[in-house]
Amino acid sequence: MTPPTAGAPTETVNPLAARLLSEQACRNFMVVPVAYSDGVVSIATADLGDSLARDVCGVLVGRPIRWVQAAPEEIVRTIDLCFAPAPGSPAQESGLLPEEEQPTRSVEELVRLGIHEHLRIGEMLLLRRLVTPEAIDRARAEQRRTGSRVGEILVHSGTVAEPDLVGALADQLQIPIVDVSSLEPESLPQEIIPEPLARHLRCVPIGVDERCVYMAIAEPLDDTTIAALREHTNLELRGFLATANSIDELLQRIHGHAYVEAATSELLHRLPEECANRVLSEGQRVSTLVALAVAVTLLVLFPIPTLVGLVGLASLFYTAASLYKFWLMYSALGHQYEVQVTAAEVQALDERELPRYTILVPLYREANVVARLTAGIEALDYPKTKLDVRLLCEEDDDETVDVIRALRLPPHFKLVVVPDSQPRTKPKACNYGLLQADGEIVVIYDAEDRPDPDQLKKIVAAFRKAGPRVTCIQAKLNYFNQEHNLLTRWFSIEYAMWFELILPGLDAENVPIPLGGTSNHFLRERLVKLGAWDPYNVTEDADLGIRLHKAGFQTAIIDSTTLEEANSELHNWIRQRSRWIKGYIQTWLVHMRHPVRLFRQMGPMSFISFQLLVGGSFIFLLNPIFWLLTTVFFFTHAGLIQQVFPSFVFYAAAFQLFIGNFAFMYLNVAGTVERGYYALAKYALFSPLYWGLMSIAAWRGFIQLFTRPFYWEKTEHGLDMEPPLGPTRALPAGETAA
Repeated sequence: MTPPTAGAPTETVNPLAARLLSEQACRNFMVVPVAYSDGVVSIATADLGDSLARDVCGVLVGRPIRWVQAAPEEIVRTIDLCFAPAPGSPAQESGLLPEEEQPTRSVEELVRLGIHEHLRIGEMLLLRRLVTPEAIDRARAEQRRTGSRVGEILVHSGTVAEPDLVGALADQLQIPIVDVSSLEPESLPQEIIPEPLARHLRCVPIGVDERCVYMAIAEPLDDTTIAALREHTNLELRGFLATANSIDELLQRIHGHAYVEAATSELLHRLPEECANRVLSEGQRVSTLVALAVAVTLLVLFPIPTLVGLVGLASLFYTAASLYKFWLMYSALGHQYEVQVTAAEVQALDERELPRYTILVPLYREANVVARLTAGIEALDYPKTKLDVRLLCEEDDDETVDVIRALRLPPHFKLVVVPDSQPRTKPKACNYGLLQADGEIVVIYDAEDRPDPDQLKKIVAAFRKAGPRVTCIQAKLNYFNQEHNLLTRWFSIEYAMWFELILPGLDAENVPIPLGGTSNHFLRERLVKLGAWDPYNVTEDADLGIRLHKAGFQTAIIDSTTLEEANSELHNWIRQRSRWIKGYIQTWLVHMRHPVRLFRQMGPMSFISFQLLVGGSFIFLLNPIFWLLTTVFFFTHAGLIQQVFPSFVFYAAAFQLFIGNFAFMYLNVAGTVERGYYALAKYALFSPLYWGLMSIAAWRGFIQLFTRPFYWEKTEHGLDMEPPLGPTRALPAGETAA
């Protein structure tokens, strides 16, 4: 922005930018700030060669400066317009020493001159004894590395409280402070500024009269902000500083019900056929009833041939699903991950160019793990000023909310309280948090997660070198308590198989990848475009992986690990697994509402993969039936069972039994060995017992699909929070992570 020309109206100058220097400083040096955009202050000067003015203004403003020249009389006129007019010539009245006699000014001298409110923010905090010189030095070193502002660095590191920084900033900019925590949403002039703009700018109208709009702001109003606000009001803009988190909480109180409505219904309204808000579509209901009627009729008229046909089809499907997993294992052998990121590439990243990163952490009754969770996030090697961590809590979870508030976390941690509404699911909470997210990249972490410290940087590097279709990058998962008991060992073995063999195989074949429930990193704009997560699907991650593929986007896998807590208690494990299988069946039903359309969208290979992998969840329902028939025949040699298994069906079923069990055990052993956990390999030989537990969970989930389809089976965390000694490489199961 250029300085005002003769006769130019006052609107050509940003009034808050002008106050980045005091009136005395402006008149003494014949300069005036006229614009503030993209972090750069434009200052008009009468003499571009005045090195003293440039040096002093650099100290006072504390921001990058673009200098522009203007006529002296224009400088005086602009100062008079922005401040109270002063009699006489500014140069005559200033009392300033001639340039050759001017020493370099210290902080103390600037204070004595009465312009201490325009010191750099670090110096002001020093004067207030809120920081030590050593802390300022560390913050400036980080500023050089990351490009963040000193005040932000001090606050996000926990060195300075956010209200103290805002107080210093208010003095520096001569802007009053407002406490928005006690404001009642109903009393605010919400209609003046649209919610998306208010959220984007963190600028909330808190009052209005015939002349002015009074606004709570987290940052000084720069030119871009003022231009955006001018599209909605011509009234004078008066800003009052407030902490960014208090403005976020005010927006939640004002628009919380609108946010939760969008979180619940956005996908349903935009893509109703992609939403699991109903178990069966009308077409599926009719088709199911017709199929049942035909089956019953055939059983009545031709009982034995019908049973033979049903058993034969089940055996064929069972065998195909098992062989497909072998094929995926073969495809995974020697397959390079879609995106390879080396330690050198991570080290070479310029932290000044790192994007803002949103971390969504859904929490429900997790008070016992919050402290460890936040410590794990703090351990991430990523500039804290570029983190946007949203702790998503349900409205009735007072205990977790109270623990979070008591921790007094730095401002990159934001408490988000989700209003109570149905369905009460993790994906709805994530959608609610996504509506307010600031980051270019979004990741979900669960309450007990411990990601690799360099994971976020690795993902940034991966996105930069990935193909244009890559929208999601899935990190590996592993358990830190794998040696706790037999159940956790089986769980760890399964995760090893999934992440070392199945996912790389899917990646190699370029077919849909059902995502894990945590450590999946998304480009936010594309995620929003897809409608985000389905709030009615209890394995929202697997469903989203399918929708990504259908939309023409791609999921990549990266060799970075997030440690989780394996379920060590049987009932808790069954609850979790029943939800996963229920969600996989939900996902299959949703995307099979129009099978022909799905085939055309996916193509033959992806369609078959979807049927055998996601539809393969039905196998767990078939297992008990085959086991029951085998047991009954063993003890009774019932002739009916012999008739149901004529020779060709018997051999097919026997082959399926051998292939299925062999595939399950072999893949588990291979995945464990591939991951380097040789001590667990022997437990894979007992995998059929684990398979039996899966079938119990599957029938629980299948029944619940028709009785409580959207009920979220809560997984209890914190049962075993101590990590083992030794390496912490990864492994998870493809369904979801609680």
